[in-house]
Amino acid sequence: MEGRPGYREALERLRSAQKSAKGVSLYSRYVNRPLGRVLAAAAHRVGLSPNHVTALSGVCSGAALAAVALASPSWPLALTVYAGLVLGFALDSADGQLARLRGAANPAGEWLDHVVDCAKITALHAVVLVSFFRFHELPGDGWLLVPLGFQLAAVVIFFGGLLTDKLTPRPAPGARAAHAPAPSRLRAVALLPVDYGVLCAVFLLLGDERAFRLGYTALGAAYVLFCVAFLVKWFRELSASASSAARS
Repeated sequence: MEGRPGYREALERLRSAQKSAKGVSLYSRYVNRPLGRVLAAAAHRVGLSPNHVTALSGVCSGAALAAVALASPSWPLALTVYAGLVLGFALDSADGQLARLRGAANPAGEWLDHVVDCAKITALHAVVLVSFFRFHELPGDGWLLVPLGFQLAAVVIFFGGLLTDKLTPRPAPGARAAHAPAPSRLRAVALLPVDYGVLCAVFLLLGDERAFRLGYTALGAAYVLFCVAFLVKWFRELSASASSAARS
């Protein structure tokens, strides 16, 4: 342990080395990131690497999602699934924070993180489909299309956001950045419907089949609307960036 900072010191370093809150919803900003900081400091203290934490995130999320597909809906299952998903989400935040704390960020770690995220997003809606088919008394077979539509919107938002970030031109080295405005609290509230933490909370309704089905469907409809809005926004931003680069 010699040379490794204690838990409190690691936690303080993490507090002062946070990513920008721009474009981050209220839940991620005030719940998931702080919880991830605590887990990252603990992981650093015991000597875990960022990839270990990513793997733990996948295990927690995977176990919770497997339970949705394998067990009949109940209130104990709802609490168990919610706890597993929230812990997996917090560990997903912790791996990046730990990488920054240790100066160990690298393309392989980022790749692993995104692969686990992709698996988690696709599996979540797949297990809901399985649960609908196996355990729910659905009013009609059309309800089986809801998880598929939700999955499509979620995957497109995930990859669209990643691609937009990768394709957006970075400022030239040494260029003076304009003063960035403070992150908008209103925007943080508006983004709550597409925050993964809110999606996790829907599983608290799993003890009541009708409440879960309606809550999940309502959130799925919100994802579809946000998906359309995001795609238009990202396409316009990238088009404007290309036009600006062509003129310069």
